[in-house]
Amino acid sequence: MKNVQAVAFFDLDGTLLNDKSQITPEITKAISALKTNNILPMIATGRTVVEIEPIMRDSGIDSAIVMNGQFIQVEGKKVYSNEFTYEECMKMYEHVKSLGHEISYYNDQQIWCSGHSEILANAYAFIHSDVPVIDRSSLKNKTVNMMLVLSEDGDEHYLKHFPEMTFYRNGPYSIDTVRKGVSKGSGVNNLFKTLALPKVPTFAFGDGINDLALFEACDNKIAMGNARTELKERSSYITKKNTEGGIVHALKHFDLI
Repeated sequence: MKNVQAVAFFDLDGTLLNDKSQITPEITKAISALKTNNILPMIATGRTVVEIEPIMRDSGIDSAIVMNGQFIQVEGKKVYSNEFTYEECMKMYEHVKSLGHEISYYNDQQIWCSGHSEILANAYAFIHSDVPVIDRSSLKNKTVNMMLVLSEDGDEHYLKHFPEMTFYRNGPYSIDTVRKGVSKGSGVNNLFKTLALPKVPTFAFGDGINDLALFEACDNKIAMGNARTELKERSSYITKKNTEGGIVHALKHFDLI
């Protein structure tokens, strides 16, 4: 953490990863160059640490804002954790089951779910991840940083009954659920507060709706060529697609490597 000159935050799917959700050799080389230049690379994702361990290993990035800002680790060490109460988890579980949906629970070490369904299987296949194990035991003594609602509908119901939470529909089959006000952007702010980092330039790389808050929190907002229109409209630079070397192209554009 010494002599940090800038911080670069990378979304994963559609941004740092290729179309098979993998890290390419070009990305690994670019991350190494960033570190040489005293730039701290960080993953910023809706996923949790245990899900992205292979990605972190292959990319050489060991710092991350995960679960949409609910948990932060820097150089492999936890520095921030926002956790749901048992009562919050149970209220969500009851509504999920009443609508015929399933739910997954996340912390930095593990993922488990209330039951398996076709929609749940589709959700994890969508991001090339394994289906979590079923665990219906009590949540009383478990740490839950994020909940994932597995559904193709019900968005309005959850918004109406849980005004204290924020919901990010991250694909056709699932909705990330975090506390109100928590986002990748709040993760950036908490990172600087927790570590007392000096005011250095920040760079956000993204392609999806849950990257809007990340853009708002960073000085330089880089939208991938395949990004949503809403993100491109708020960007300070639009690079090439993630499958066309967009990350490396943008890093060179900003003289970061």
